[in-house]
Amino acid sequence: MASRKDKKGRVLRKGEAYRESRDLYSYSYIDSAGKRRYIYSRSLIELREKERQLLKDELDGIDTHAANNVTLNHMFDLYMKTKTDLRETTRVNYMDCYRRYVRDGFGKKKIANIKFTDVLVFYSDLLSEKKLHIATIKYLQRLIRPAFELAVRDNIIRSNPADGVIRMLNRSNVRESTLRNALTIEQQRAFLRYVDMNPTYQRFSPFFVFMFGTGCRIGEVIGLRWEDVDMDKRTININHSIAYLANRKNDRPTGWILNDPKTEAGKRIIPMVDAVYEALLKEKTKQEELNLHSVTEVAGYKNFVFFNRFQEIYIPEGVNREIHRIIESYNKAETEKALGEGRDPELLPFFSNHYIRHTFCARLCEADMNIKAIQSVMGHRDIQTTLDIYAEVSENKKKESLKKVFKDMKLF
Repeated sequence: MASRKDKKGRVLRKGEAYRESRDLYSYSYIDSAGKRRYIYSRSLIELREKERQLLKDELDGIDTHAANNVTLNHMFDLYMKTKTDLRETTRVNYMDCYRRYVRDGFGKKKIANIKFTDVLVFYSDLLSEKKLHIATIKYLQRLIRPAFELAVRDNIIRSNPADGVIRMLNRSNVRESTLRNALTIEQQRAFLRYVDMNPTYQRFSPFFVFMFGTGCRIGEVIGLRWEDVDMDKRTININHSIAYLANRKNDRPTGWILNDPKTEAGKRIIPMVDAVYEALLKEKTKQEELNLHSVTEVAGYKNFVFFNRFQEIYIPEGVNREIHRIIESYNKAETEKALGEGRDPELLPFFSNHYIRHTFCARLCEADMNIKAIQSVMGHRDIQTTLDIYAEVSENKKKESLKKVFKDMKLF
């Protein structure tokens, strides 16, 4: 039976009780919904600290019961229900990323128990243990922080524990370097030369020349139709993109989706450089000679420029796997060649199709092309994105120039 005094003879306050048989203190209160709730502790001092926090939450309008029962997963799912204007591909990517890194672990934590340091440690572990890139961490932050913010607005928690976390991560990781996502000129040349010269991968040569020569997003490349290509004017009309939705435990069917470009600025006309013109001419000639054409049709769109040996358009993840195989093959051959020549091998880094877009942008910036022209060709909605890349390229060029000056002057 509960006692009005504990075993030390201390008088208990209203709502407090002590059960000697269980050596347990309790405090009962009525929540905002009119329901009786209880909190427990083995220590009277700890119980009263919980009471003080409870009173503070009550005065601030915080729903303590919800905070102690609602998980981050619950708040994320609520947040996603509010995002009614998301493109289908964006929604699927959000859900897939959250499922992969958050839902089965950190996402199960109760909102009330998650502190700033918990989020910081979670992100740090993803960087060090899972070897994720800082860009992926920032992507997760775009999902997790709004979920917490929704809990703040619903008076479930007092403050957002994800605020300022990115700034606390290691500075070398936080600054998302675009150049780290770009190949050097030598690496770009080596990759394209190897694809063009290797019998196994030659069929991909026009495809990769087009990617490196236009900087298009992968969805824009695989969705390109011959109607979008003007060989006489040597221009490419980017007016749509295609995404592939794989069934990733999100109860959505596998298949293709036709989208408008990612942003309004994404609708653009790209001039063909000579290499791209020659690559497209080579591809068109081959298709006509062998009577080949794409058999894929997406929302009435067909006659796609690039397709695989089954005459179906490429899946983005399939392109990444092919890039990976090419690099593995190149690095193996380069290692054997370097060993025979008694030198260190010049290996290619592993990269994804999006690195090619960054590489293209880096080349434009290195050529000191007009900023607005770069923005237009890239289809960047925000010129700051272009400026950030340009600034980093300029900084890199400045360092190289300084080194060359001192080397040529032989001052040291």
